[in-house]
Amino acid sequence: MVHTSGTPDEAWYDDDAGPVARPYTMTGGRTAPARGQFDLISLVVARRGVTPPTPLFPEQARIVELCHHPVSVAEVGAELDLPLGTVRVLLGDLLATGLIETHEPPMLSELPTEDLLEAILVGLRGL
Repeated sequence: MVHTSGTPDEAWYDDDAGPVARPYTMTGGRTAPARGQFDLISLVVARRGVTPPTPLFPEQARIVELCHHPVSVAEVGAELDLPLGTVRVLLGDLLATGLIETHEPPMLSELPTEDLLEAILVGLRGL
């Protein structure tokens, strides 16, 4: 059943199927971000005091709102209930306009030693 009364936005929602506008319409058919690489655990934070150069789509505005404190890419996708590829494209657009910044998680400088891995395995087996 499609909403036909109420606000104009309700016409874009179908109770049974969800949003009528598919994710590719939000990204203009793009499947890769215009800028940046976004791992699932990359942190995204909105830049304070930056005004968007053009009006934002509702999903982009929601991302900026969510990211007033650091949020992972996975959390953004879950909160918006959108496919990760779509979220990455939207984040790339926001990064290109300077509305967000990303922070990569620290990487281990060395791989764990075999002794450490063995100790972890022994500990897990003890649980």
